[in-house]
Amino acid sequence: MNNWTREQTIVALSVYCKIPFNKASNNNPEIVKAAKLIGRTPVAVKMKVGNFGSFDPELKKKGIVGLTNTSKLDEEIWNEYCHDWEKLAYDSEAIMAKLADKTIEEANNIDITKIPEGKERERLVKQRINQSFFRSAVLSSYNNKCCITNFTCTDLLEACHIVDWSENVENRLNPSNGICLNVLFHKAYDKNYLGISPDYEVFISDRLFDDTVEQENLKLFFKKYHKTKIQLPDKFLPNKYLLDIHFQRFVK
Repeated sequence: MNNWTREQTIVALSVYCKIPFNKASNNNPEIVKAAKLIGRTPVAVKMKVGNFGSFDPELKKKGIVGLTNTSKLDEEIWNEYCHDWEKLAYDSEAIMAKLADKTIEEANNIDITKIPEGKERERLVKQRINQSFFRSAVLSSYNNKCCITNFTCTDLLEACHIVDWSENVENRLNPSNGICLNVLFHKAYDKNYLGISPDYEVFISDRLFDDTVEQENLKLFFKKYHKTKIQLPDKFLPNKYLLDIHFQRFVK
């Protein structure tokens, strides 16, 4: 078969971000879908996903080296996008839409009849794509489990920004600026009732139990996680610097 193209490799990197690394199998739906679109076999896409694992520094820290038959193009694509995840999100979706002979809105099930034309439409479409990419990248890194409670109902799991995207545009789609939390713990984290230290330790503020008729129930639900450690992801380890920014707000 011919060498991989730039577009095919970009799509494969997107798949790497969207699936748990330990579930990169030939029959994974994301791999099968991408393989069909780019004209490669599921086996070939699975191998390419493994190639990208060899560039991921967080996997290396855990002793996971990925595959070793990487190409120069693999490394170029990784280096181009590993500091610009927003560009990867949009570029990969644009490529897949083109290969499917659809508009990017059609490919992502975005109803454009309710969105004004022009720059506002472009902004909203990109926002929707970005949100979907960030959620997929974060949840897949944590194997679709809340990193504190191990809760696994995906409908009630959210990709939580460590530092809000509006405060840090550079990292708004960086999966290392995200953690997977259930909806209640996400809200508690955002409101600083719950803190996560740079050493990945969970702290529950007593403020959560002030002046509430549900005090005892809340204590039963939250207190058992006080001073426990979060479950770390397979890839995209949460950034310690960003964790500390959020944690200092919790402490204050």
